[in-house]
Amino acid sequence: MAIPNLNAVGFCAHYSQQGDWAFDYALGLSREHRIQLDVFHFLENPFDPNDNSAKNLSKADRQRLAIERERELRMYYDSRAGDYLEVGFRLCEDNEWTELHRCLLIREFQILVLGYIEIDAYFAGKPIEEFANSFVSPVILVGPENPDKYLLNSPAALIADKLCLPEGSWQKIELVSA
Repeated sequence: MAIPNLNAVGFCAHYSQQGDWAFDYALGLSREHRIQLDVFHFLENPFDPNDNSAKNLSKADRQRLAIERERELRMYYDSRAGDYLEVGFRLCEDNEWTELHRCLLIREFQILVLGYIEIDAYFAGKPIEEFANSFVSPVILVGPENPDKYLLNSPAALIADKLCLPEGSWQKIELVSA
């Protein structure tokens, strides 16, 4: 069963076990719906709020770093994608929030998949659960303990039956207010 108006799944790359689980899930969802999988990667690690490694680089060094990171990204995920050819790669140089909203507006994805690296992890400078809940499109967090555990924001929970999730494997993200 197809999800209306779904033509691509977005995945934010992270070289970790949870990142691999999230990629495998995003790839499976893309295969199931026969749609594009867009792999996003950032010069600075969006999961590390203290990573400012690319901010102070010269333009030439920044370009060299972008080329190197994109090459690494393609080599890593091309092999993981196997024979599935509907995979696109995008190295994002702006901040995560801006880039992902820009990509969402131009319909590069309709569902976003993130590795849930650990409880209280950060993404785009805020707790990953808070990021997911504030994002306007469906967001699925995969992990952190195993590959069959999923947290969904409200838009994703509304279409959970179309997300190829095993029975009883997901729950809606609930934020506790302080």
